[in-house]
Amino acid sequence: MKGIAPTKDFKRDCAKLGVEIITSKEWGEVFSCLRQGQALPVQYKDHALKNSLRGYRDCHIFSDLVLIYKIENNILYLIRVSSHSDIFG
Repeated sequence: MKGIAPTKDFKRDCAKLGVEIITSKEWGEVFSCLRQGQALPVQYKDHALKNSLRGYRDCHIFSDLVLIYKIENNILYLIRVSSHSDIFG
């Protein structure tokens, strides 16, 4: 099991989401897989990021709900969770 380190931005994003998203099956499945070091199911479109976000990954919890994260030294860093346009412009 991995330790979790959410950023201020991630916490702020979560406060905006609403309980129905945070308690959804999809949210639970993504976080369970990440904490256990398992690969995410293909429907979450997990992939490495490039350029200024090199070393980070993103996955799509829902079609327009993107999670940016990084796993390093057995710690799951939660960077952002928001719409694609909110994160990437």
